[in-house]
Amino acid sequence: MNVVFCASEAAPFIKTGGLGDVAYALPAALAAAGNRVTVVLPLYGRIKRSEYFGKMKFIRWFMTELSWRRQYTGIYTLTAAKGLTFVFIDNEYYFDRPGGIYGEYDDGERFAFFSKAAIDAVASLGLSPDVIHCNDWQTAALPVFLREFYPGFDGTRTLFTIHNIEYQGIMPQSFAGDVMGLSDAAARDLEFSGCTNLMKGAIVRSDAVSTVSKTYAEEILDPFFSHGLDPVLRENSKKLRGIVNGIDTRLYDPASDGSIARNYSAGDQSGKAVCKRELQRELGLEVDENIPLCGIVSRLASHKGFDLVARVLYELADTGVQFAILGTGEERFENFFRRAAADRPGMISANIAFSNALASKIYAGSDLFLMPSLSEPCGLSQLVAMRYGAVPVVRRTGGLKDTVPPYDPSTGEGRGFTFETCNAHDMKDAVLRAAELFRSDRDAFLRLRSRDMSLDLSWGASVKEYSELYKSITG
Repeated sequence: MNVVFCASEAAPFIKTGGLGDVAYALPAALAAAGNRVTVVLPLYGRIKRSEYFGKMKFIRWFMTELSWRRQYTGIYTLTAAKGLTFVFIDNEYYFDRPGGIYGEYDDGERFAFFSKAAIDAVASLGLSPDVIHCNDWQTAALPVFLREFYPGFDGTRTLFTIHNIEYQGIMPQSFAGDVMGLSDAAARDLEFSGCTNLMKGAIVRSDAVSTVSKTYAEEILDPFFSHGLDPVLRENSKKLRGIVNGIDTRLYDPASDGSIARNYSAGDQSGKAVCKRELQRELGLEVDENIPLCGIVSRLASHKGFDLVARVLYELADTGVQFAILGTGEERFENFFRRAAADRPGMISANIAFSNALASKIYAGSDLFLMPSLSEPCGLSQLVAMRYGAVPVVRRTGGLKDTVPPYDPSTGEGRGFTFETCNAHDMKDAVLRAAELFRSDRDAFLRLRSRDMSLDLSWGASVKEYSELYKSITG
């Protein structure tokens, strides 16, 4: 099948979060399964100044029309593997900004341009895709543009994947006409609460809509999770499907990770004890293999459940659970964790930074891994944690519910420890249950760890489901 995958970021070129991981790993897995896959990305200035730019080939340039605007579009390509090509859309006015890749005053216009230029590039390269797979609000205008302005793509179907419904591309009502050039009739498909909502337009105009776990697909039909779009999603629920993400098991592999103190595997876990000891030493924690060490690698934000953590962190440390925390985010959480580390030296380590190397060390050195998210579309960290033998402790929501069935001490089945409510003491109880198993029945804990490490967490199952979904919409 011929698939075009359109996203605003992708590793290794540029990444700010989970979308960047998915936008490389899923296309690579689809290509490995025999599909022809083209990934279309903006050519940000940071990519132009990276090692990757020298490997690209300039193809051609043309002008893209965006309502009354005519903007330069350059096309660069890079072949990554058999069946996998990256296409980069060049426009320095929109994409060579001094800050990050998001958060500009004209983000709506920038990504509307990208969506339209991506279609122009696909047409210019003669790709004739069976499916164009769009991701999050930054590419939500593409299905609308495709059906409104490109009759030559009548045989192409569109899939829109919601990775995080919180960010919907909400613009002034005039945006649909002034920036996108839509007629009043077409603009009505995007109108929501007196604004232009790009995600709503994609949900209405796409042939199928997916999200990144089965539970999250159910949750976003509820007002608590939908950030207002539940009526639109319920109306289009027949299009909606949840497919759980995988991880790149070559990238996340304790047997070959060069950042950790000693490599190990599910078959030989002796190196994990070395990793724990070295992590405790490096972070100034008390070095003791019998103290349960709980890792946290996350954006420090309310919806990630850190109000719950802040409420009981001291209590948990005082019961003898160590914490190794890595992340940046809301200032109040950053300050709290710094203060907690100073108040409980030897038990709490707060690392307010972004570091892939330290993240690997925490996954490898931790016995437990905490994710108390209020909402979690899929989550990758719990999958990485299981791969590295850190038993997850999670709230049963979204992809966490789908990927971490609760441990049953009577049968030994399950993958981790869970709690249901958005309650700090329910979370504390889950951590203490995990710590108690570690302390009182190490053999059972090690069996749980081994089972987690032996799971197939690759993209294989997800690729099969996406392939079925592509086939269902293309016939």
